[in-house]
Amino acid sequence: MTLPDPIILQAPVGSTVHGLHITGEDDRDEMGIYLNSHAATLGFDPGPETIVERTATTRTGRADARSEPGDLDLVLHSLRKFLRLALAGNPTILMLLFAKEDVVMDARGSQLLELTPDIVSRQAGPKFVGYLKKQRERLIGDRGRMRVNRPELIAKYGYDTKYAMHMLRLGYQGVELLETGHLALPMPEPSRTFLREVRQGHIKLQDALHLADTLTKRIEKLQDSSPLPLTPDSAKVQDWMLAVYLEHWKAHAFDRKVAQHVENQGSQGQAPRDPQGEPAETSRHF
Repeated sequence: MTLPDPIILQAPVGSTVHGLHITGEDDRDEMGIYLNSHAATLGFDPGPETIVERTATTRTGRADARSEPGDLDLVLHSLRKFLRLALAGNPTILMLLFAKEDVVMDARGSQLLELTPDIVSRQAGPKFVGYLKKQRERLIGDRGRMRVNRPELIAKYGYDTKYAMHMLRLGYQGVELLETGHLALPMPEPSRTFLREVRQGHIKLQDALHLADTLTKRIEKLQDSSPLPLTPDSAKVQDWMLAVYLEHWKAHAFDRKVAQHVENQGSQGQAPRDPQGEPAETSRHF
């Protein structure tokens, strides 16, 4: 698959960035943001707003192939979709705003990170709680079948310890975000060491579930005392987003116009000139 261009921000978001990885056992999870073309956004045949590139799928030919150590799982969202989810407080999406290591971005990506205080609000609280409760239910089988993506862990420890670790990670990070408006990556101690112990099967399932319930209650209580604003500054963020899209679309429209004009002039044996009548090489650097 050809990845979209431009990607304005991309960074790791998996176990490694949280400081919870085990060397030689983890795949690589990354997230990025790209700008849709004007045709893909406004045309009759809109393009996808999320693109997933998995080396496990490429290697096996199966969309549901399980990632192995070293595999890359890359999820790219359009800027519009990313901001829509971020403003709503989606925990997975918000992680990208706080990544610090191996971050690749252009000026627009940098501007987006500067908008983080306008994006993050108390609306994230119910989202974290919802994710926590859903993962708790799936971990023990209260919501459909038990989570069995890692049957080897269930066979060894009696439950999917990696899934439980990420459930509790969400709880710790939900509390941190509502208390401080920030997420430290990698996770601070002592929670990081404790979560690694959960992953390695040193913590009983009932203790992990009790902690999940405790963290859920703390997040719910913080809904009333958090220093974060009640809602994000959606108008400010939208104004910035529209300006970025319009500038991008205008620039690409000009590039196509110049390229077509150069091609037409060249086919007639004339010196290429830009649409304004000036020699292309003096008015535009390619």
